[in-house]
Amino acid sequence: MADNKFVYIFGNNDTEGKNSMKDLLGGKGANLAEMSNLGIPVPVGFTITTEVCTLYLKNGQYPLGLEEHIDNAIKQLESTTKKNFGDLKNPLLLSVRSGARVSMPGMMDTVLNLGLNDDSVVGLATKTGNERFAYDSYRRFLTMFANVVLDIDHDKFESALSSKKKDKCVKQDNDLEVEDLKELVEKFKTIIKDETGKEFPQNAREQLQMAIDAVFSSWNNQRAKTYRKLNGIPREWGTAVNVQSMVYGNMGETSGTGVAFTRDPATGEKRFFGEYLINAQGEDVVAGIRTPQPIKTLKNTMPKVYDQLVDIYMKLEDHFKEMQDIEFTIEKGKLFMLQTRTGKRTAAAAIKIATEMVEEGLIDKDTALLRVEPEQIDRLLHPNIDPTSTYEVMATGLPASPGAAVGEVVFTAEHAEEMAKNGEKTILVRAETSPEDIGGMNAAEGILTVRGGMTSHAAVVARGMGKPCVAGCGEITIDIKEKIFNVGDYTIKEGDMISIDGSTGNVILGEVELILPGVTDELETILKWADEVRTLKVRTNADTPHDAEVARDFGAEGIGLCRTEHMFFGEDRIPAVREMIMAEDIESRKIALKKLLPMQREDFIGIFKAMEGFPVTIRLLDPPLHEFLPVHEEVMEKLRELESSDASQEEMERVKKIGERIEYLKEINPMLGHRGCRLGITYPEIYEMQAQAIIEAACELSKDGMKIVPEIMIPLVSHVKELEFVKKHVTTVVESVMEEMGIKLDYLLGTMIELPRAVLTADQIAKEAEFFSFGTNDLTQTTFGFSRDDAGKFLPFYLESGILEDDPFAVLDQDGVGQLVKIGIEKGRSTRPDIKIGICGEHGGEPKSIKFGHNVGLNYVSCSPFRVPIARLAAAHAVLENKQ
Repeated sequence: MADNKFVYIFGNNDTEGKNSMKDLLGGKGANLAEMSNLGIPVPVGFTITTEVCTLYLKNGQYPLGLEEHIDNAIKQLESTTKKNFGDLKNPLLLSVRSGARVSMPGMMDTVLNLGLNDDSVVGLATKTGNERFAYDSYRRFLTMFANVVLDIDHDKFESALSSKKKDKCVKQDNDLEVEDLKELVEKFKTIIKDETGKEFPQNAREQLQMAIDAVFSSWNNQRAKTYRKLNGIPREWGTAVNVQSMVYGNMGETSGTGVAFTRDPATGEKRFFGEYLINAQGEDVVAGIRTPQPIKTLKNTMPKVYDQLVDIYMKLEDHFKEMQDIEFTIEKGKLFMLQTRTGKRTAAAAIKIATEMVEEGLIDKDTALLRVEPEQIDRLLHPNIDPTSTYEVMATGLPASPGAAVGEVVFTAEHAEEMAKNGEKTILVRAETSPEDIGGMNAAEGILTVRGGMTSHAAVVARGMGKPCVAGCGEITIDIKEKIFNVGDYTIKEGDMISIDGSTGNVILGEVELILPGVTDELETILKWADEVRTLKVRTNADTPHDAEVARDFGAEGIGLCRTEHMFFGEDRIPAVREMIMAEDIESRKIALKKLLPMQREDFIGIFKAMEGFPVTIRLLDPPLHEFLPVHEEVMEKLRELESSDASQEEMERVKKIGERIEYLKEINPMLGHRGCRLGITYPEIYEMQAQAIIEAACELSKDGMKIVPEIMIPLVSHVKELEFVKKHVTTVVESVMEEMGIKLDYLLGTMIELPRAVLTADQIAKEAEFFSFGTNDLTQTTFGFSRDDAGKFLPFYLESGILEDDPFAVLDQDGVGQLVKIGIEKGRSTRPDIKIGICGEHGGEPKSIKFGHNVGLNYVSCSPFRVPIARLAAAHAVLENKQ
């Protein structure tokens, strides 16, 4: 182990890494090395590998020899910079930063100006001839070290800084004088002593080791774990640590720092986009402490630096063939690049950039498809404000992340998360967000901040999440104690409804009407390319003609699940449904069903019309009958009211019978009770009526020259003889209707595979079924033994503790449920090689589940209408990722 290489140098002629080493060096370290190889000015430094992080977190100690590797790397930095780490007269100061394989902005920790102490700060002041700069750097270092390494609340230092500015009657940090900064340094050291019981460490090497420990440990802080969960990042990857010689943006008016993108991350427009601050360090920009200037104004302030920066960003985009997010520092007029990485962008920007880069010849179509994540399409279809509506704008900030949101005002991330659990929509309002707010930002409908620019934490994270965000709305003042914010003449309390428009920056009083956008030309292009690649068909789950039309507009190739029970709940149908349930003999039941027949037929006519030419899979009645009856307690209360009134004996008897029928139908576990094909066996006349309605509707439209493709699905089959019984009754009706109407239709009769026994006997069931549709929601319930209605009481704990990586009702459990699907496919095709097989339900629109479906040989997936575009792209990704 001692001979392993754990440290890689970058930033000079001896650079040891390159971009392809991201797994080992992390994204930041690999890209710093790559910029060095391209001859771009990068401050010298070294990367401690992700392997070290994994070993450290696993074993609680570092691998043998690491300390020596770090010491040797420091010597190389000293040789290159002509400064000495820990020296009192010419100190080498370092930044210590995280760097995971993929960008996780703000989720882990950074320490700047490391190496300063009470003596070296004097040496730095003398060496630079700038005492103010030296003590400004020291107070920054104390704040970051105390927060990141010693786990002291940042607000304690921020409060002391605010008090000092108030005492001196200044607004900005850089308005404080040297003596003020010296006093703050002493105050900060006192806070550290009070909080830890120990003096601030003065030894530079000790500081460095403590900072490295803290950055590695930050891989498992709560915000990083939340971010990894939201973005599907494996915890075993770990992070690298990048130790880099400091360059200073806070050395006066010829120094500064900034963040920029090679294209607009909100719209995708091909223009240099970013912000910078004069006389500042990097955290000032990303934390939103000061409002930065647009990057284009740097051309007037420092024209040579601006031109150099433009040359570099164009070189980087051309080299990486991807939109870049860059960080830079200017020290006394000299430019240094601190980072380049693939830039976070909105869904609209991702699609625009991908299609335009194909036009520009930078990438091919397959690469463009892989550049757009399927989940981003979902974000693109988020609501916007109805342009015909009128509303009252209270304030305007920066349009940091597009889309519109409506919700109740909350002032803490925790409150947003609590309300989301209850299904309540919120707007998170903060002075500025911090990485700790990640859970609340995800829970909220949108984010509004008082401070910060277009590259602030709130803006970057919101864009990555697809959340609307208005940032830097300086007109707002927040009173956390009173739980209100004020803007102009308005006072908005916690719980009041507001709306935000992340496309314009408007903050709006009350609720506005939102509309869903259509498919843009760029998205249409991406989806067209996806259709050229994918082999998996994409259908939709639709129970109404409207849903079917929406899905077809989104590219659905049929209906994979039409739930007929939803049609039974209409106000005009429920009396007949209840009459059917209350019937005490077959003849009475048939009379009630005869009333439902024309209603069902009209339902199917509308759906068949909307999906003309494509297959429509209609599931016969599935849920238990008691779901269509009133709540038992309400019926009993009604009976008591009648008994205490002058109601007729006949009316009381009628209500009493309803109560008795509800009690008779009551089941301890209805999910495993009298439902699905069991209804069709005990009450075959129900399925016969539905089959008649389906085929009459199909024949009627066929007479008009339409191509109708009905597929009748029998639910909850566990034994082939169940299917034989129901199939006999259904096909008798189907053939009779076709003969009577003089129409011969091509139709299929199949089943839903949703029980483990059905999977294990799929070869037998396939003798009777012409298609399978895996009902993976019920299959998940019956495989895990989880009730999806009750699992919410313990599933969050399973996810938090790592027992399960994903909610199995949201993401298909490939190791368990997925293996049953695979067995069912293999057994079904062993009997009927050409059997058509798909899945329907939530998993049919989830990208990882779709990829699994492609790999095991499904013919199609079926999902909700608005997830059809997601499924189309995910199906193409499955093909392309397998090629890689």
